[in-house]
Amino acid sequence: MKANQKPLFFIAGAVVMLLLFFLWNSLTKKAEDKVQNDYYIITNQIRKLNKLVVLEQDFSSMQKTKITSQMLGSSLLPSSEKQIITFTKTNAQVTFDLSKMKIKVDSINKKLIITELPNAEIRIIPSVEIQSLDDAFFNRFTSKDFQKITKSAKDNAYKTVNQNRLRDEGKKQLLKDLDQIFVLAKALNYKIEDQTGQIDLSKL
Repeated sequence: MKANQKPLFFIAGAVVMLLLFFLWNSLTKKAEDKVQNDYYIITNQIRKLNKLVVLEQDFSSMQKTKITSQMLGSSLLPSSEKQIITFTKTNAQVTFDLSKMKIKVDSINKKLIITELPNAEIRIIPSVEIQSLDDAFFNRFTSKDFQKITKSAKDNAYKTVNQNRLRDEGKKQLLKDLDQIFVLAKALNYKIEDQTGQIDLSKL
């Protein structure tokens, strides 16, 4: 009897081992599939945003330019004056390229780790319009005059924009927008971890 029972115990043990192996393999495979799907969804959510304009401001200014010229270039002759008023509209944008944001996904511990944030990119777009023009028959505005006046108006527009303040305000807005960017990660019960030291995680 004992001799006959040994093969039965061996076969039963082998069957149990196989069942445990298939059960373990099945559970492991499902966990891996879940991890891959989570990572795909999270990273694609960020990549789809690509560049994010977080702050936009508009400015406007007027510039009056007078040009006095001596007739025929002689100081003995009377001078002639011409003037022009330009109106400049300036749009300033603070943009963050989220493709430059570096993150790591720890699927085992369900963590989304931010290792680097993108720098602010400031774009200033001035548009100059002529509001009024007053010149004399012998002292017309030339294309060279228009180029100089337009350049001067645009230069003033660039100086008007406080780029440091705009950059700081843009960074603050980016950190607020991260809450929306990582909403899916939080819905999947991922913990956000910041290694940049720039994010107030209590607000995410």
